Amino acid sequence: MNIQAELEILFHGRRHLACRVGPTCCSFRILRAATLKDVLAGLVVVQSKSDVQHQGITLVVDGSVNLQLSSKNVGLFEAFYNSIKPIQLLNYVVNVAKPGKIPAGKTEIPFELPLKPKANKNLYETYHGVFVNIQYTIKGEMKRPLLAKDLTKSIEFIVEYKDQKEKAQPKPVSFAITPESLQNIKDKGGLPRFSIKGKLDSAICCIKNPLTGTVVIEYCDAPIKSVEIQLVRVETCGCAEGYARDATEIQNIQIGEGDVCRGITIPMYMVFPRLFTCPTLATSNFKVEFEINLVVVLQDDHLITENFPVKLTRF
Repeated sequence: MNIQAELEILFHGRRHLACRVGPTCCSFRILRAATLKDVLAGLVVVQSKSDVQHQGITLVVDGSVNLQLSSKNVGLFEAFYNSIKPIQLLNYVVNVAKPGKIPAGKTEIPFELPLKPKANKNLYETYHGVFVNIQYTIKGEMKRPLLAKDLTKSIEFIVEYKDQKEKAQPKPVSFAITPESLQNIKDKGGLPRFSIKGKLDSAICCIKNPLTGTVVIEYCDAPIKSVEIQLVRVETCGCAEGYARDATEIQNIQIGEGDVCRGITIPMYMVFPRLFTCPTLATSNFKVEFEINLVVVLQDDHLITENFPVKLTRF
């Protein structure tokens, strides 16, 4: 029997997530995010050319934080590596239809599920990192009679803070980079003469707004190859046995190409990617922080780098 099933989840108001499932095709579409303290409401849609006998339709809502150690830390924290486990924030099963028969055509079954965390747990924003992953999924399952394959599909829904105590207050950061200001350099005498000045408009950023600022290459004896800004995630995983801290690049944007003109103001503009960033987060088991690197690449591929910790908020 060729059965086409469709699972669709509609959020009230501005939030909408949809997924269609078939025997040979599968497509996803996420139009809006769900906010905390909302009701997850929508429809389970079953579509078939003939009557469908089933043993019940259930929805499983799950939310968890998955922590992972980088390979370089496994040997150092063997006990920690063995004890690291997913942190479950949300998990419950809801029956939306009792065993029976669904008639041919299109059948819509409405549902409403509260987004309530487990005891002593908090819900965090959706975040896809390298060593920290916060994800929320909803899975629909139609159990079929013996010898008939169950229909299942799992899709992700996005969670965002509806309100946050900490708001983004402007905190401008001015900087000046010279050979004398560089750290971790043993022989500063071999460096070319240079002076780079500028500012970040704020080190506390609303995640919905771009990071902005300016940089000026006042002078540099060596020819320049490129001027870039990097967004870096700093993820810390830990427990009683120890902590592992890893920094990885999220994105790199070139703001100047070639031997840029001296004394010219170069604008900095970076949009924070949705799934790979979240409001700065610190808990007893893990932390997610962010940094900005200003990188000037010289023609001989030597790098001049300045690091700026930034704090992200939702509002």
